[in-house]
Amino acid sequence: MTHVAHPYIQRIGVNRDWKSRWFTMNPQKFREYLRVDASLRRMLDKRLKGMSIDATEIERSEKDIRIIIKTSRPGLVIGRSGEGINKLKKDIDLFLRKQKLTDKPELKIDIEEVRSPESSARIVGQMISEGLEKRMTFRRVMKQTAEKVMANRDVEGVRITLSGRLGGADMARKEELKKGQVPLQTLRANIDFARVTARLPYGAVGIKVWIYRGEVFTDRKAGQQDMEARTSR
Repeated sequence: MTHVAHPYIQRIGVNRDWKSRWFTMNPQKFREYLRVDASLRRMLDKRLKGMSIDATEIERSEKDIRIIIKTSRPGLVIGRSGEGINKLKKDIDLFLRKQKLTDKPELKIDIEEVRSPESSARIVGQMISEGLEKRMTFRRVMKQTAEKVMANRDVEGVRITLSGRLGGADMARKEELKKGQVPLQTLRANIDFARVTARLPYGAVGIKVWIYRGEVFTDRKAGQQDMEARTSR
């Protein structure tokens, strides 16, 4: 059997970073942090649904926990006069209290704007999900979305896969649309990937989106200088 690896896990340390950034030597705290991060992301996905959230990153230190929310609609998250962000902060604070953490870190929330939502796989997946939930035909949604994505200068290829009871058919099937190139085996390729689920009256439809944004070349000389500086210390 073939084993399909997630595009992110292959590229961590090459052109991707961890979405949870913290360190602890205590096994009990490691389990706690891992559990809280996963449940916090699930809560934020439900709480911020429809607000075009690209990613939720979590950073921890000894005294505080910082949540970075990347969205193409920061105005919806922040709200009028900051009402939305204040309410979100209260909800997250209440959620963390229910988790019974061993320590009580200070909560900080940062909102970052995504300048080009068409080059974000998760936002594109949400756009497809919204179109399907509005009863639009799946082929039309896939074609229109792929054309919007390819109209972006940063994008060199897109691949969209839908699986489920497409069009209300009795038997589930899989449909795929690809434009441009999506080199999954090239580690220096900057590929964004996301899974989204569309909830329809006749069942769930799984959505997978791959977006290729060109190759990332690091400066080898700068990398060698950093390694020499570290070894000399």
